[in-house]
Amino acid sequence: MYAAGGTPCVAAHSTTRALSGSYNGPLYQVQRASDSAVQDIAVLSAGGVADAAAQDSFCAGSTCTITRVYDQTGHGNTLVYQGPGGTGGADTAATATTEAVTVDGHKAYALYINPGNSDFAYNPTGGVPTGSSPEGEYMVTSGTHADNGCCFDYGNTETNHKADGNGAMDAINFSTECWFGGCSGTGPWVQADLENGLFSGGGTAWNPHQVSETSHFVTAMLKNNGTTQMALKGADAQSESLATLYSGSLPSGYDPMHKQGAIILGSGGDCCQTNHNASAGTFYEGVMVQGYPSEATDTAVQADIAAAGYSTGSLTPGSRVSLQATTACCTSDYLRHDEADSKVVISPINSSSSATVKADATWIVKPGLADSNCISLESANASGSYLRHFAFELYLEPNDGSAQFAADATFCPQPGNSGTGYSLQSFNYPAKYIRHYDFTAYIASNGGTNAWDTSSLWAEDTSWLPTTRWS
Repeated sequence: MYAAGGTPCVAAHSTTRALSGSYNGPLYQVQRASDSAVQDIAVLSAGGVADAAAQDSFCAGSTCTITRVYDQTGHGNTLVYQGPGGTGGADTAATATTEAVTVDGHKAYALYINPGNSDFAYNPTGGVPTGSSPEGEYMVTSGTHADNGCCFDYGNTETNHKADGNGAMDAINFSTECWFGGCSGTGPWVQADLENGLFSGGGTAWNPHQVSETSHFVTAMLKNNGTTQMALKGADAQSESLATLYSGSLPSGYDPMHKQGAIILGSGGDCCQTNHNASAGTFYEGVMVQGYPSEATDTAVQADIAAAGYSTGSLTPGSRVSLQATTACCTSDYLRHDEADSKVVISPINSSSSATVKADATWIVKPGLADSNCISLESANASGSYLRHFAFELYLEPNDGSAQFAADATFCPQPGNSGTGYSLQSFNYPAKYIRHYDFTAYIASNGGTNAWDTSSLWAEDTSWLPTTRWS
């Protein structure tokens, strides 16, 4: 699409999918903590989505980080984490399993950046625009994971990791950071990091056309002709509607630009050789191009992003999900009901598992039987039967219509206790959460008299990733 519009791609990065129909190579690299081994994670097929199952298999029983995000254009602009063993520096690689999403109905993982994580690329022959050459870029990020730390950026940056003055950067910023003050709303916002400032429009005054982008998936666009004009656009990445937030002159003192041609992801330009990234944000995909893309190209790209089918696999009533364990021992295991009895357990499930086993691990999310602000989980292959606790152990039982059953079968999703995924809080025992312990499921508190209440690994054992349903 960009090439057809006369603005060819010079860098294309994603942990979720191929960004051209012919790309059939690796998307990113993971490194396993247990033995420091690395593995490339490729697409399932040319032009397709990531092979998340390959990551799950490689990382089973250990933790993994994302150490590289490969450039899909062939220009060699591969992003590498800014830390020892990467590009050098003070940061670390981001954990590989913090957020699972679905793309075109398939599971994929995000690059989920927290403070202390960042990535960088510099290839002097990589074709990234320099000086006042025009440039366009976009990224798909998340409105649910952002902060006001400096600076969650994707785009053109300094080659020397230093703040080299006005116009040395040309990067999208997505954050709640209000650099010049006077901001309206709470953010996060799509802004331009041009060095020495985050610009909501063409100057230091707040741009009244800015809006907070709070969707789980957000398209953020910046284009800059290098001498006179720039534009900012934003959208829900699940919608084809793309809003222009600003289109006009460059800020005073930034015409012309002085771009240097390196690429940053997750931090500002004066990072992270001797200091740490202070920002948080999520990256699913992004592209940088030579030239100033046309309105028609922007529209076509947004339509393609919407068609990719990004989804949280979230715990929204009406959805069908599987719940993946996140503890290092058990990342190939899913919450399921046992075939031999009514108990709920975790066990490994993969593409070779039987249809019955896959269905046992698939749940239909319903409004909470005791509180519609929470949820209940109905079995996908035992209609009318729900996950409920009894004597603190979890079972699959038919709904008997009683208030006690409704309360026992209602759980309130909370951010994952370990910082990953979701934790499912018991409605009638709010100090307890769904936990796997010795491969059996309970509701458990963080410390207590029962064996399954042990504080050891409690946060990890109570954190679950909603994934593409197995059935």
